[in-house]
Amino acid sequence: MKKLFNSKDRMPDDMIDGFVAAYPAIVVRGNHPRVVRRTHLRTHQGKVALLIGNGCGHEPIAMGFVGEGLLDANVVGDVFAAPSPDVILEGLEEVTGDAGAILLISRHEGDVINGNTAAILAQDDGLNVQPLLMYDDISSAPKGQEDERRGAAGTMFIYKILGAAAEMGMPLDALMALGRDVRSAVRTLGVAVSPGVSPLTGKAMFTLPEDEVFIGMGVHGEPGVGRRKIGPVKDLVDFMISELLDDRSIAPGTPTVALINGAGGTTMMELLTIYRDVVSALADRGISLVSPMIGSFSTTQEMGGFSISLLTPTPEMLEFWRAPHGAPHFPSLHSQGG
Repeated sequence: MKKLFNSKDRMPDDMIDGFVAAYPAIVVRGNHPRVVRRTHLRTHQGKVALLIGNGCGHEPIAMGFVGEGLLDANVVGDVFAAPSPDVILEGLEEVTGDAGAILLISRHEGDVINGNTAAILAQDDGLNVQPLLMYDDISSAPKGQEDERRGAAGTMFIYKILGAAAEMGMPLDALMALGRDVRSAVRTLGVAVSPGVSPLTGKAMFTLPEDEVFIGMGVHGEPGVGRRKIGPVKDLVDFMISELLDDRSIAPGTPTVALINGAGGTTMMELLTIYRDVVSALADRGISLVSPMIGSFSTTQEMGGFSISLLTPTPEMLEFWRAPHGAPHFPSLHSQGG
């Protein structure tokens, strides 16, 4: 498949050039060219810093989420590859003030190794940096082994809720506890209907018969845990909701937030149809939805597919979820009631 780029070596850097040129009032390049940070940092005036390092190719996550009320910085790696510990450390050193920092780590092997190493190096340098591991994909490890699961689209609940709480002055220890609580309250399941194409190789990431979908596909094209014949999407959604609720039950009447994330090649027409069927499937179980988020935010190039993430928020979490923010590519949720 054709891709639009100047050179494979320059893809991440050309992308960052375009991003900081588009939003100079919000983001700038940091001291290291792979660090994208807020133009006006508050982390040296008592605010806890919040940042993440991750491979590119999944945009708008996470670079597009840098801004007031969300991330203070994103350390950008190569395509589908975590940034090195040294580069993450440079980001930490630039944005961490006396209030400390939380380094978000989505649970994928390279991210975990490099992120934890960077946090240790930062601590050795006298910085109060705490790593927070994020995981939510129920297909990647069985119930009871949640801490072995992959990070998926549901990690965006942690980004937003902790970002708002940090902006409002919550201290480091309380933020870490809040992050763990949000993590415990989120479950995600995804499906793929067609492969994305690697920008590096130009080849499809997997093959799949035209009449089948993959259940549990990972964000890097990792194999799913099963296949299912394609049919009416409402049947697929009902199956996915059943799997999510079997993993973590939600009592009837519990306010719940649904995040419908497109994998990159799924249209808004499809995503809104999926949300309609999520509403119906949960209503059949006595569960009502509030403040949804629908769109393609954590992507795998043009992979066709989607994920459903469910969060059962406390009132405090819901307030932070709805709080205004200034990140360029995160949706506005503050006007949504329910």
